[in-house]
Amino acid sequence: MKKKALVLGATGQDGSYLCELLLEKGYETHGLMRRSSSFNTARLDHIFDRLHMHYGDLTDGSGLDSLFSKIKFDEVYSLAAQSHVRVSFEVPEYTCQAGAMGTLKLLEAVRAHCPEARVYNASSSEMFGSTPPPQNENTIFHPRSPYGCAKVFAHNICVNYREAYGMHINSGILFNHESERRGETFVTRKVTKAAVNISMGLQSELLLGNLNAQRDWGHAKDYVEAMWLMLQQPTPDDFVIATGETHTVRELLEVAFGHLGLNWRNYVGTDPKYNRPAEVDILQGDASKAKRILGWEPKITFKELIEGMVEHDWREAQNGKQ
Repeated sequence: MKKKALVLGATGQDGSYLCELLLEKGYETHGLMRRSSSFNTARLDHIFDRLHMHYGDLTDGSGLDSLFSKIKFDEVYSLAAQSHVRVSFEVPEYTCQAGAMGTLKLLEAVRAHCPEARVYNASSSEMFGSTPPPQNENTIFHPRSPYGCAKVFAHNICVNYREAYGMHINSGILFNHESERRGETFVTRKVTKAAVNISMGLQSELLLGNLNAQRDWGHAKDYVEAMWLMLQQPTPDDFVIATGETHTVRELLEVAFGHLGLNWRNYVGTDPKYNRPAEVDILQGDASKAKRILGWEPKITFKELIEGMVEHDWREAQNGKQ
């Protein structure tokens, strides 16, 4: 019999890559998505007819309970959240309801109906906040946003349920991971899309926030493989997933604009409205534990990642989809 897997947040960047991976591995793959007045399944269109999709929301505990009472999942991947850090300052209550209390509601549904299921929880490098790098599984959390705070609660409640009830719950503390499927309000995609538009004369300038911020950027396709590997281990645990390299937003601009033969300094400015009330200056992960136990290492370099995103946005623009 095929294993049954549920991906919460299936329509997002990570969810779509994970659904692809699970289908390739022969899973009966289910996805949870929120009801929307417009189609929000574009990332899944090429595999949609092979998925079992369900409407739901992490904030709806009764809905989660109903779904888990009907289907006994073998693996559950909790990726859903209000995941934009800057936006979390504007909608802090919803961010915490979904990211923190939503995780608790999910764990209760799993515990009640399929306690033997293996669970993956999407923790985040934003939990470290202002704690000096490099950051690993033992680094103290000091979140600097409502999003980071919600993730700390979710991470700790997963540890608690694992210890209290013996559940196979794993948290991946993923550092920034991007791709051409990244939402256009996130800085990497915002930059690659603007670089293409500027090169084609469709846009004259790009305004950003803190250009000195340093992040550990990897490719989402590499990172979802780590999620799956965690659930294949005999013992549940938590793992940092990162490249170990940091790059500034300025370096991001250099690679993206440079790939199109442009000098970013001629087009990019700053606007204070894009700064966070509490900034995270640098994130750099130490993924040595994941390498040792999971045998995981990133395959796609920072340069390959950004240039690949530029190429994708160029093709989109050429086809009139920008």
